[in-house]
Amino acid sequence: MKKKVFLGFLIFFVVVVGYMAYSVLTTRSHSPFEEIKVSAGDLSVSVTYCKPYKKDRLIFGQEADGALVPYGKYWRLGANDATEITFSRPVTFGGQSVDAGGYRMYAVPDVNSWKITLNSQLGEFGYFEPDYNLDVISINAPTGSTNEVVEQFSIQLSSSGSSVNMTFAWDDTQVVVPIVVQ
Repeated sequence: MKKKVFLGFLIFFVVVVGYMAYSVLTTRSHSPFEEIKVSAGDLSVSVTYCKPYKKDRLIFGQEADGALVPYGKYWRLGANDATEITFSRPVTFGGQSVDAGGYRMYAVPDVNSWKITLNSQLGEFGYFEPDYNLDVISINAPTGSTNEVVEQFSIQLSSSGSSVNMTFAWDDTQVVVPIVVQ
């Protein structure tokens, strides 16, 4: 009897560990890694993040409605690892001064605007909330609508002169943050 219980437990354990390993090993194919870079004059900006898909889910909305990214809650701006941004020079990010260097970037979305924060805690898995004591700046950026549904979350950088516009787009929502060299 003890052998049957042990064997049953062993099979259950192997199945659970196998499923967890499969999930971890295939997570990048579900939300692929992306690195984007742009230069504007002598300013270089780069962003690293992972790009999840909509997959017929409610993306932005109320937690009670099952939204993947509930209003008023921490969001890592992507999937998997924390989203990180690097500036080669001091900039204004959405109108606030930021030193050159690398930052963790996250958001708290709401209906009409997103609170976007730069944090000095780097190299972390994004599922876990940052140490909020290490927040450097926070801005409020208004939301807008996209012309069509964006299936895969994207961050785009476009340059003009000595400035860069960073655009977040997913589902039918977009947010634009201006970045200007100081």
